[in-house]
Amino acid sequence: MKLIDTHCHLTDSRYNDNLDIVLKNIREKLDFVINVGYDLKTSENSVKLSNEYEYIYATVGVHPNDSDSYNILVEEKLEELVKNNNKIVAIGEIGLDYYRDYVSKEIQQDVFIKQLKLAKKLDKPVVIHCRDAYKDTIDILNEYKDVNGIMHSYSGSYDTAKLLMDRFYFSISGPVTFSNAINLHDMVEKLPIDKILVETDSPYLTPVPYRGKTNEPSYVEYVAQKIASIKNIEYDEFKKILSKNTKKAFRIE
Repeated sequence: MKLIDTHCHLTDSRYNDNLDIVLKNIREKLDFVINVGYDLKTSENSVKLSNEYEYIYATVGVHPNDSDSYNILVEEKLEELVKNNNKIVAIGEIGLDYYRDYVSKEIQQDVFIKQLKLAKKLDKPVVIHCRDAYKDTIDILNEYKDVNGIMHSYSGSYDTAKLLMDRFYFSISGPVTFSNAINLHDMVEKLPIDKILVETDSPYLTPVPYRGKTNEPSYVEYVAQKIASIKNIEYDEFKKILSKNTKKAFRIE
């Protein structure tokens, strides 16, 4: 049983010189990856990659830090992409980011809501980015209870997770491998195992033992191994559970 990286950014410029090697590692080590768009250009490029490689699926969406680029023409293009490609498995990454002030909270919230409505219209799950904005994220998601999906690189509390657990999965990334991530370890220990996904968010959030270097999807094994250790479950069995969870979350046959 091979692992799945549920969130990576293969269109990032850091892969310009070695994408062939990264793709080779994916092909040899993983079942497939989900390559995530964060604006119109990266969404289009993500779809292009998914059409070129059997082991790549795509998402399309506009990240909160890019939400001032969102308009009706962008929305129409995203909708067109989804309707014309069955390898697009979600709308994302979308959400709220109050850690940086690139875009006002009001614009972020407006664009977040518009993309939730788009996901509902297209019957797709969503990939949620949330940083320092859990209250507003949950308040907005509670207005759209028929939209489900994935909390990307989740690092919130278990109590917060419980508020979304009926319709969201929680994708865990590289920081879980850090020895000082005690709160994250405690939260993962409490999360139901059938609600857990793993990701790299590559080229970001590189896990131990490669921390400080550029991340890549094949490193997702270190995330999965750490979680299996925290959950005290046999690694091969955990890989089977992760595969089942991922395919269910993204509605992949």
